Amino acid sequence: MANSSNATNKESPSRESTNSSSARISLLDAESFSRDFSLGSLNSAVSQDEFFRCTDHAESVLKRMQLYLENHQLCDVVLIAGIDGRRVPAHRLVLSASSAYFSAMFTGSLRETKEEEVTLGEVHGDALQILVQYCYTGFIELREDTVETLLATACLLQLNAVVTACCNFLARQLHPSNCLGFAFFAEQQSCNTLLQLATAYTCQHFMQVCKNQEFFQLNADQLAKLLASDDLNVPSEQDVFHSLMSWIQHDPNNREKHIPELLALVRLPLLPPSFIMDHVESVCASNECQQLVMEALKWHLLPERRSLISSERTKPRKSTVGRLLAVGGMDAHKGAISIESYCPRLDKWTAWKNMSARRLQFGVAVMDDKLIIVGGRDGLKTLNTVESLDLNTLAWTPLNPMGTHRHGLGVAVLEGPLYAVGGHDGWSYLNTVERWDPVARTWSYVAPMYSMRSTAGVAVLGGRLYVVGGRDGSVCHRSIECYDPHTNKWTMRAPMNKRRGGVGVAVAHGFIYALGGHDCPASNPSVCRTDTVERYDPSTDTWTLICSLSIGRDAIGCALLGDRLMAVGGYDGNHYLKTVEEYDPEANEWTQVSSLTYSRAGACVVAIPNIIPSTPPLASSTKVWKPVRLNPICYRRNVEFVDYYHL
Repeated sequence: MANSSNATNKESPSRESTNSSSARISLLDAESFSRDFSLGSLNSAVSQDEFFRCTDHAESVLKRMQLYLENHQLCDVVLIAGIDGRRVPAHRLVLSASSAYFSAMFTGSLRETKEEEVTLGEVHGDALQILVQYCYTGFIELREDTVETLLATACLLQLNAVVTACCNFLARQLHPSNCLGFAFFAEQQSCNTLLQLATAYTCQHFMQVCKNQEFFQLNADQLAKLLASDDLNVPSEQDVFHSLMSWIQHDPNNREKHIPELLALVRLPLLPPSFIMDHVESVCASNECQQLVMEALKWHLLPERRSLISSERTKPRKSTVGRLLAVGGMDAHKGAISIESYCPRLDKWTAWKNMSARRLQFGVAVMDDKLIIVGGRDGLKTLNTVESLDLNTLAWTPLNPMGTHRHGLGVAVLEGPLYAVGGHDGWSYLNTVERWDPVARTWSYVAPMYSMRSTAGVAVLGGRLYVVGGRDGSVCHRSIECYDPHTNKWTMRAPMNKRRGGVGVAVAHGFIYALGGHDCPASNPSVCRTDTVERYDPSTDTWTLICSLSIGRDAIGCALLGDRLMAVGGYDGNHYLKTVEEYDPEANEWTQVSSLTYSRAGACVVAIPNIIPSTPPLASSTKVWKPVRLNPICYRRNVEFVDYYHL
């Protein structure tokens, strides 16, 4: 075995090196060593191949090219700036490798391919020199006094990394006093990135922008483009009208002729009738303007015909519809106390507020500027307590308790009072109904429903209170009941196509919508959750199936936000969901929007109007283009675009 081992060692030079008695190599016998080493390597069972990479090879090559450029060596083209005639020598290979513009110029069939001098029109020599240097170094200095020229030239030469760096530099200087100028400059230079940033900033800060000098310098076409935007961040449509009139009054002699075309971009049907009479009619001398006023008044006088006279002017802007709140619900922690807020303009959910205590299967309604939370259960017992959240101060206040403890109840506001409908008291299902008088601050019972109902949907339409579906101890209901507060009586209406417990219900476009639900008590292991949606027409007392949801679920939170019906969260039998969908009645389709931050089922979802925060407005400025001077910032080639404008 020893001989065999020695023989093996002799065949492997790498192993011989560990044997001091047989591995002594004379430095004088280098040729013999080299020959033996090579033969041993070929015969070795372990490959000795390897790869070598010089980590600074690219930088070293570019530095050598830059040295050639500085010494005017091997240069094969001279670029001439068209504005000032400055001559900038360069290497076609480097320019083509750095710029798609030069690549197309020097590698195609253009005449510049063979010319030793190439003139670039509308280019400044200083900017051209800086950008050619950038092609060799990947390094550029951005300064406030040169960045606009660099951006324009970089756009022409298709140096996209430099364009991005310049946009980042300018984006940090956006202000209500200069954002319109930035947008105009970006549009002239076909710089879409900066144009999008400046436009988004303008829409976000429109209430400050319309008070600055740049706004009053817009021409009619530019103002029309701005007023047409669905993304204007305004508390109400009245503010859009006031901004238009401010622009008109800045130069009334030349601008009054534009009132008809610009007033058509204000969504007059969404203005209160009193505002139309007090402010709009006085500026409507032309027939075109009077027709717009008539359209708006018809929208208010004939709500049953709104589907026939709807137009772009009847569609609310995203910022004027308010926000959506998802309150509480069941989550992985056996009950959420958090409240999330959804902004339709940003398509974003954010944490907003916490409830004062844990509740499940409670009811929520909005009364004036108060969020009212009613009943529910805390995990141990069913509650009759009621709380109010002031939407201005965000302070919680307890209200008088209900006469009956209820969870799984429905809540709605009808002609002033708030109604708490049905539910479960911890022992039995309920058909009783209580009414809260916000003036007397007392609860009283009204006529009971025909059926006991828990997890039913409650909605108000046409001065009536509707209760849809729900379940009792044995079955889920198809039936619906309608309550008339003037006669204190319930009447039955046409039943739904499907039985629905845990149903989501909301009113939109003059109809009642019933979303999802299950068809038997939740304690039944074979419970089936549906993705179907049906719509009730009170004028014909009929239900119609419409487009289904993306997934079958119950315990969906529903509300109307603007002109879109929103379906929030739910339970699919295995998971609490983050899914949020909105319904477009014209297309009859559901579209997913931004998901909830936290999964939740049985969340109470309500829309609240815009609450103006008590934060100071941005200071106005008389500067129209350059904000404060910033220190120079240097960028390298591998810069990535960062959106410094956070909505």
